[in-house]
Amino acid sequence: MAKVFIVSIILLSTLGACASLPTQVERKSSFALQDTAATQLGRAMQKRTAAHPEQSGFYLLGNGLDAFVARAVLATHAERSIDAQYYLLHNDLVGGLFLDTLVMAADRGVRVRLLIDDMALDDNKDIGAAALDAHPNIEIRVFNPFDRGFGRGLQLLTRFGEVTRRMHNKSFTVDNQLTIVGGRNIGNEYFEADPDLAFGDLDVLATGPVVNEVSSSFDLYWNAPVSYPVASLVKGNSAPENLAKMQQALTDFVSQQLDSVYLRALQGSRLAHALRNQRLEFEWGSADVVYDDPAKITADRDQTGLRLATKLKPYTDQIAKELTIFSPYFVPGKEGVAKLRELRERGVRVRILTNSLASTDVSAVHAGYAKYRKSMLRAGIELYEMDKTLTREQRRDKKGPGGSSKASLHAKSFVIDRERVFIGSMNLDPRSIVENTEVGLMVESVDIAAGMADWFDQTIDKIAFRLELRKGDDGSDKLLWHRKINGESFVYTTEPNTSFWRRLGVGLLRLFPIEAQL
Repeated sequence: MAKVFIVSIILLSTLGACASLPTQVERKSSFALQDTAATQLGRAMQKRTAAHPEQSGFYLLGNGLDAFVARAVLATHAERSIDAQYYLLHNDLVGGLFLDTLVMAADRGVRVRLLIDDMALDDNKDIGAAALDAHPNIEIRVFNPFDRGFGRGLQLLTRFGEVTRRMHNKSFTVDNQLTIVGGRNIGNEYFEADPDLAFGDLDVLATGPVVNEVSSSFDLYWNAPVSYPVASLVKGNSAPENLAKMQQALTDFVSQQLDSVYLRALQGSRLAHALRNQRLEFEWGSADVVYDDPAKITADRDQTGLRLATKLKPYTDQIAKELTIFSPYFVPGKEGVAKLRELRERGVRVRILTNSLASTDVSAVHAGYAKYRKSMLRAGIELYEMDKTLTREQRRDKKGPGGSSKASLHAKSFVIDRERVFIGSMNLDPRSIVENTEVGLMVESVDIAAGMADWFDQTIDKIAFRLELRKGDDGSDKLLWHRKINGESFVYTTEPNTSFWRRLGVGLLRLFPIEAQL
């Protein structure tokens, strides 16, 4: 049996060594268009930015419908360019609507550059991506691709440490005048279109000098050696007839949705009206765009200078009074716990909202997080875990689009001293910090930062469990989960709303040395 196992490993390794990507790929460099001030969006934004010299304007997109409306309206008004960068692009209602807006823009002569991580693709999506790439105004590139000649599952084993490092960035920039950066991928659950699951997420719509910085980040990834034109990976699917079929399929799909609850809600959106009539009120301040260098994917993991997290250090070192963290996947590790403990010893209040076991969509990450809960609570850190269920009042407020049966946190943000706020794609876990690439904005705006901290103050008891440590009869520390529902207080002694078997599974996962991949 041992010999069979060893032979199998050797065979898998040999097959993995045979996996290869195209060589001598033609990558024509291209960059964000700079002469866009005369576009409709450019003229509209010039009026705004002139009143706030050297500042950028920001509008938070906390509502899923608004987040999609913002993308759709910007794409509809694009005249010169759309640059979109995403980790996941699902084949569902939102994915179809999103692609349709890109194709319509391209049909008007807008240059569309779509950079997607290869985790977003499979054999069927390859065909569609190659067909869209045949459009004269659309170019699609794939980041860190799998070899099309071997199964992905096999490559995840044989090329572990290569194809397991992904581009997690999310940005959407139109005419180099407005950009959207944040935590949302393109799919139903991120935009309140899934009846069974709603991710609580956060993007920021921005204008002003910060847009050029986001465009520079996009260009760096677009022109990176690890970004492959989709036509170099997928052969024989870029014929004009395939593009025509793809366009017709999108047109038919959207036509079938015109009377849907979701599209009616989009059409009646207040944000859509404000955007179309140039009445959107921005908050103004300064911002830095922080991002991983795409070379991080192929570099040694000890090259910390390539990391977004390293660029955040000057900001986190300045924390004086309060740190409020929103992170769906939170695995601080010993080093992170030590840093948080140090903040508490300096008198900084630290509050963290992450997912509970019931609300998370990745149990392995919860296993990595759970082993640090007690040490964080002992250090005086305030821990809250998202409740997957909605109260009766919340369900009443969420009828129609977004009326899902399960809620899950997906926003990636933290607020410093109610003065600065980070909004982006980065989770606070080893995968985001070491393995994947990320992007985000560090915004200096008291109005936005204080508003988010105030939201936490006023809302946290309505949506989350508060964790506490209490001495048990045997003298050991026991975890308790406190929850208020419709004015009534509840206390749980085990992971709320979970089965014995799920808790057992997570307990077993904690025994494996997988933290570096979480």
